[in-house]
Amino acid sequence: MIKVGLDIGNSKISIIVCEIKNDESKKILSFKNFPTNNVRKSIIVNQISLKEEVKKIIKEAEKESQTEIQSINLNIPAIDSISIFDESIVELSGDKIIDLHINKAINQSNIFESIENYQTIHKSIIGYYVDNKYIPSNPIGTFGDKLKVEFYKFSIKTNYLNNIKNLFNDLNINIENFIPTPLSSALATLNSDDKLLGGMCIDLGAASSSIAIFENEKLVFLDAINIGGDNITKDIAKGISTNLESAERLKTLYGSVISSPSDEYELIEIPDLSNDPSKLKQINIGTVNTIIKPRVEETLELIWQKLKQNNLHKKQYNNLVLTGGGALLDGITDFASIIFDSHVRIGQTKPLIGLKNNYINPKFSETIGSIYYDKLKYDISSSENKEKNSKNNIFSRFSAWLDQYI
Repeated sequence: MIKVGLDIGNSKISIIVCEIKNDESKKILSFKNFPTNNVRKSIIVNQISLKEEVKKIIKEAEKESQTEIQSINLNIPAIDSISIFDESIVELSGDKIIDLHINKAINQSNIFESIENYQTIHKSIIGYYVDNKYIPSNPIGTFGDKLKVEFYKFSIKTNYLNNIKNLFNDLNINIENFIPTPLSSALATLNSDDKLLGGMCIDLGAASSSIAIFENEKLVFLDAINIGGDNITKDIAKGISTNLESAERLKTLYGSVISSPSDEYELIEIPDLSNDPSKLKQINIGTVNTIIKPRVEETLELIWQKLKQNNLHKKQYNNLVLTGGGALLDGITDFASIIFDSHVRIGQTKPLIGLKNNYINPKFSETIGSIYYDKLKYDISSSENKEKNSKNNIFSRFSAWLDQYI
């Protein structure tokens, strides 16, 4: 089986073509990455140019993999998203839990309710409780008096999805799955223990930073903010009056969120904002780091506030994985461990046959993660997926039957 993942980021477009064999082993047939200026703050600023860039990268991937690409898994940014948590309770009166009880709980929830101007791209059961005791897996066959099922729903603005759909319709490419970008990053970097014991993945991207949280092997939260590495680059350029290219170089080569006394004595030459390349000035590394630290602190604090707004800050997630280009900043793991009170490490993608060394990099985790996505694992299964369209549809009649006999 061939699986293709595509990521349209704020600074780059990446595509991965993977062959998945019968034993579930994966072999990378192609990985391509092109820069783009047609997406800013997760907004498409030039639909026509972006379509040509996507067309070009798909053609290059087809040529390298010797595969015709007809469908893709597409990463979708989590900016301006909505997360909804819900629960549903079914009285059991000592009965054994069967499929009908689970289906009744689903039907009573708002998991399939539409949200104006938004489209739901992820909906899942994140927890079962029987008589107020947590059950780690489907509780069918368990006896009890009360069943509680907890749900999580994640939705993206419809206009953005329509723009994306229109682009790929013009290219005759089918979008098999929309995958929230933070989920892809997490799938590439979190291990099985992270997901089971409770783990967070923060992707520090170019124009945005996102978070995904797993608990008891279930995805329980996704979100993003419109602050990323580009903000740091601009802060440096403004703070020391240099061009963006030099600011990016300073950030990449010398940037750190933890300063040392020696930084004040390490001098480097940078160009000023004039058009004369011979005009250079000297600054010390400490100046650069004093600009970087407040922006990184703001970014991580805003993500922490996202957890607080959704009552997740009180839970102890002991494992935090940092990925994305921002994860390469020196000292950021120590800094993040203080803010999140967690063990922190830089995300390492799983080894893959055929993946070139230059793509084994936190900057490409979201692209790599797209080939690990399995809809059945991260969405309510098709056997339970009965949308509520109106009171006189088949499912509503089924609900009335459930209410009468359960």
